[in-house]
This record gives sequence, structure tokens and C-alpha cells, in this order.
Amino acid sequence: MKRIIVISSLTLLAFILFSCRKNVSKQEKVEEHIEIENEGVKIAYQDLGAGDTCLLFIHGWAINKEYWQDQVEYFQKRCRVVTIDLPGFGKSGRNRTDWSVEKYGEDISKILTELKLANVILIGHSMSGAIIVETALKSPDKIIGIVGVDNFKDFGVAHTEADKERFRESYKKLRTNYTIFVRELAHKYLFSPSTDSIIKAKIINNFISADSAIAAETAERNDEYPLNEKLKAVSKTLYLINSSEYPTDTIKFIESKISYKLYLVGPTGHYPMIEVPDRFNKALDSIITRMNIHN
Repeated sequence: MKRIIVISSLTLLAFILFSCRKNVSKQEKVEEHIEIENEGVKIAYQDLGAGDTCLLFIHGWAINKEYWQDQVEYFQKRCRVVTIDLPGFGKSGRNRTDWSVEKYGEDISKILTELKLANVILIGHSMSGAIIVETALKSPDKIIGIVGVDNFKDFGVAHTEADKERFRESYKKLRTNYTIFVRELAHKYLFSPSTDSIIKAKIINNFISADSAIAAETAERNDEYPLNEKLKAVSKTLYLINSSEYPTDTIKFIESKISYKLYLVGPTGHYPMIEVPDRFNKALDSIITRMNIHN
């Protein structure tokens, strides 16, 4: 139970073939870091490929859009592929104080509007599971599907007062002893025995390079988001591409009558898109095909 709680609360810390034009030629990016602004905050993004379906990839806590590079290279041959740096991370702006899921949903909606995206499949890793839910509620006419990546593993589990106190202690450590805490967190909860040492080093380097105040605030605001009720309001199937290193509890999906489909990619760490990119891409390929059969 303790591991479930830490991953659920700290996944942010820690929480096609038929749809795309097959004959569209690969398009080269115009710039590496094009920027859109939302209320004065710059959002760095990459926009490649073309097709009837757009894949919008949203990274997890304290990392950046580079984590989707294997997916960009694979899917841009058939689809439009957009990756972003969430404000506060990567090359995006940090000049604001609201780091809530709702504000991030506004950022993604601005991307959808500015880039004139349609037929969008949102793919959100870790804490961005909440962000794709919020975006699907804000812009339902533009979204055809949502895909979570190693998240929603304990959806609907009630947290005890002891759990909540443990969360508060974690936020305190993030604000007062950030570097040591995130190193411990990563090694204890985010890696599996199969996680490559180079990948481990990359993740930890991204963690310790992040703005600690923003990282702590995004984690706490993410935990405050009423994900259970929000997900119930989304009228789309939730697709999940998860590691099997730690089990995904699907009981509450069934009890809440939430449509879901779970794809497991083996006992990886928390970052299957870079740990087993071939398996990940195969799973996402299957999801895209399935979505378009049902849409």
C-alpha cells in the first residue's frame, strides 16, 4: 500500500495505421524551439509530420519534450506530431505563479487553437494524466482520444489521514531538501532492475536541474486536482500504456463505469517511452488503430 500511495501521489513526482495518411511525406521541422504564448508565458514546442490525426505528447514531472523523441521519429512518418515543454520545465517560460492542472489545461488548449489542431490524441505521462483529462474537458471538440503513460495506477483509492500527512512531509522535503529527496525518490520508486544506467542518469539530471520551487508546487497542485470526478466526466475511453513492474489497479474503473483499455509493456521503470520505445510504439500504434475504428 505504501508503494501504491507514493507512486499515485508522486507519479507526478516520481504522478494509426488506419487514421493517418500513409502517403504523406515526412516534413522537416522549421525550428527546434518555436514558441507560443499563453498570458505572457512562452511555451516551447516541436511540430512535425502531417496527417489526419495529430498526436500531442505531454511530458511528466520535472522532465521535458525530449523524452518523446523515439515516438516523434516513429509516428511523424504518418501523423502530425506535436511535443511541448510544459511551462516551468524545459525551454518554456517560468514567469507565473499558478501551477495548477487547470492552468496547464489552458496552456494545452492554447496550443490546440494556435496550431489549429484537430483530431487530436492526447498522450500524457505521469502527472500529465491529469492534464490530458482537464484538456479533454476543456476542448472536447478537438480531442478524439486520451492515452495515459504509466499513470492512473491506483485510480479511486481513498487516502487515509496518515497518507495525507506523508504527502505533506514529501512536499516539505521538496521545498527544503530538494536535490537529496528527488535522488532518493527516483532510485526507490521510479526505476526497475532493467532501467539502463544512462537513462537513470538522464532522469536524475533533469530532476536536479529543474526549478525546485516550481517542481514542488506542480506536484502539490497536481495532487489537489479532483481527478476521480474529472475522469468520470470525460466521455472517452481511457487508454493506458503502463509498466507491469508495479500493477495497475483497474477495480475502480469498473466500479465507476469508466471505459478503459490497458496495455502493458513489461517490467520497466516509470519511463517506458524511453526504456522500451519499440514496445511502447507498438502499443500506441494499436491504440490509434482501435480509436479510429470506434470514432
